[in-house]
Amino acid sequence: MDERKSADELLDTILAGDRRYARDAYVFVSEALGYTVQKSGRAGHVSGRQLCEGLSEFALRQFGRLARTVLESWGVASSGDIGEIVFNMVDVGLLRRTEEDSREDFADALDFDEAFDRGFQLHLNAGGEDEHGSEA
Repeated sequence: MDERKSADELLDTILAGDRRYARDAYVFVSEALGYTVQKSGRAGHVSGRQLCEGLSEFALRQFGRLARTVLESWGVASSGDIGEIVFNMVDVGLLRRTEEDSREDFADALDFDEAFDRGFQLHLNAGGEDEHGSEA
């Protein structure tokens, strides 16, 4: 029998030991990592700050104004929470890290107020609307 666990089983292992974050938070961080790596145009590693910035953009694209609300409903209220999720995934083998990576890389890597309140306005502007929601 194959002793390797599936991603779902590894998530079950995480959730059995740490209930701070919803399963969906782990899935979303993984998807945001893929989005960030693809956007960077190179395969492989991204920094904690790069992941946080990519995650905020991905969340705004997926959830619009509700991005912060959705993340908070999963227990994610700061970039430190993103780091905790990443390192929980590293601990069970779902993600890899370099020797230089640490949880501290995520501390204050993203200002949620700036990213999801003002960031939503910037996201709209990039889509051709001014900050008041009118077509440019």
